[in-house]
Amino acid sequence: MNIHQPRADIAETTLAIVEELKRLEGPLLPILHELQEEFGYVPQECLPVIARELNLSRAEVYGVMSFYHDFREHPAGRHVLKLCRAEACQSMGGDALAERAKRLLGIDFHQTTPDGAVTLEPVYCLGLCSCAPSAMLDGEVHARVDASDLEALVQEARR
Repeated sequence: MNIHQPRADIAETTLAIVEELKRLEGPLLPILHELQEEFGYVPQECLPVIARELNLSRAEVYGVMSFYHDFREHPAGRHVLKLCRAEACQSMGGDALAERAKRLLGIDFHQTTPDGAVTLEPVYCLGLCSCAPSAMLDGEVHARVDASDLEALVQEARR
């Protein structure tokens, strides 16, 4: 992941990824995933290139990208903390947990702490409904998260 790549290189890299994947059936999602893997997010400069090469409108490309919660428009922090916002987690205290996380980090969902350490994101099911509320830190799932667990996760991410 290289988030400090010059803008010309972004267009060149995007074109190379599109060329490699555009022959797949339904290539847009694989292309977006590959771009996010490469850059850590999907730069806006990629969208016109994708649209042109796949013969889609920019609005179609942006619509797909913005529909899926895992695609980012901006670089994430060094750590990504995702909190489940689905009904099971909400019914088990997920709302209070989310508010606590926001206070501890001093940010809202889809934001990154000023030091670049943590990005806070909502996710709409981690598949742990029977162990709610749940969270994910850097791809590692945590079940039955309470206030002290959340504080430990935040402390870990701040290191």
